[in-house]
Amino acid sequence: MTYEMLPETMKNEFTKSYWQDLRSHKATLIMKRIFDIVVSFVALVVLSPFFLLLAIAVKIDSPGPVFYKQERVGRYNKNFKIYKFRTMVKDADKIGLPLTTGKDPRITRVGSFIRKLRLDEFSQLLNVLGGSMSLVGPRPEVRRYVDAYTPEYMATLLIRPGITAPSSIAFKDEDKLLNEGGDPEKIYVEKILPQKMKMNLEYMRKISVWNDLRIIFQTIAAVF
Repeated sequence: MTYEMLPETMKNEFTKSYWQDLRSHKATLIMKRIFDIVVSFVALVVLSPFFLLLAIAVKIDSPGPVFYKQERVGRYNKNFKIYKFRTMVKDADKIGLPLTTGKDPRITRVGSFIRKLRLDEFSQLLNVLGGSMSLVGPRPEVRRYVDAYTPEYMATLLIRPGITAPSSIAFKDEDKLLNEGGDPEKIYVEKILPQKMKMNLEYMRKISVWNDLRIIFQTIAAVF
């Protein structure tokens, strides 16, 4: 894809600068995709017995599907379905905000355990293998928050969103921050999102497979 083929909503001086920078890292992006395919495939095969147990626990704990599918915004500002092991009651997105606070009553008993260890994110290996996501990259947002992006933030849509990112590590207790008082959505858009975007843009400037490996190990350490 050329810069001219990008959606009009993404064309500005900021995204053009990041686009040109990414073009100089074409080989890195190819290696990053190969790394994603190999690791996600092996992980899905190795972890499949564990996933089965997790699926059974989700089904026994509360009525509803095993996976929660939500529309997020990915590369080139296109919508895609993200897969997560369900941690909330059925149709939770219809009875509350897209954000989740620390004491959200929609979270199930098993869901609380799953979220604490970030086990719900493992199913996104399916997204990685399918090409809509990467192991590491800016976390994908719902459309309502992408619509609030500044022109510079739009540059983060030039690469595949990731299961983890430096911003994910820094804000691993985001739900607690949103529960400190006030409007959670306002806190997220005005205080948390700008900091996340700054880290996402810094990640793009330093993009490499080795950096992805470092972030993956930092994520594991942060969870445990």
